[in-house]
Amino acid sequence: TPPVNALSFHAREPLHAALAALRDDATVRAIVIVCAGRTFVAGADITEFSKPVQQPELRAIVALLETIAKPMVAAIHGTALGGGLELALGCHFRVADAGAKLGLPEVKLGLLPGGGGTVRLPRLVGAAKALGMIVSGTPISAGEAKAAGLVDAVFDGDLIAQAVR
Repeated sequence: TPPVNALSFHAREPLHAALAALRDDATVRAIVIVCAGRTFVAGADITEFSKPVQQPELRAIVALLETIAKPMVAAIHGTALGGGLELALGCHFRVADAGAKLGLPEVKLGLLPGGGGTVRLPRLVGAAKALGMIVSGTPISAGEAKAAGLVDAVFDGDLIAQAVR
């Protein structure tokens, strides 16, 4: 849901359906998750916090990602925050635009990441770096993410063209 691509029910439901269809389509050889607007995914839709949870939850989407054997790439531009980063963590590869910011800022709302980021992030960047990111809630740059092992490559220019290579 541009402009910030919050992970509302109206974004999660078609994303889950599309990923399931792509998983089952034998003609699809790889998947690149790309988002329109100025961000990859800026996180949860905070207007839904006081409402009953609607399925699929982010955890279900990331669990679905883990059932897909085809190579999956998250092409990150703008920000990948909270659930956006957790979505990217469910992919096999992450590439980022040089200006991208990545983080788990939930702690600033008095919350913990709920989409599996507390498990997946340390696997990529190590416990110390992950703990620092989770407890501070401060996003890191694409360059820092690359140095830490969070993203596989950082590009200037056409991110989508680079992601499909």
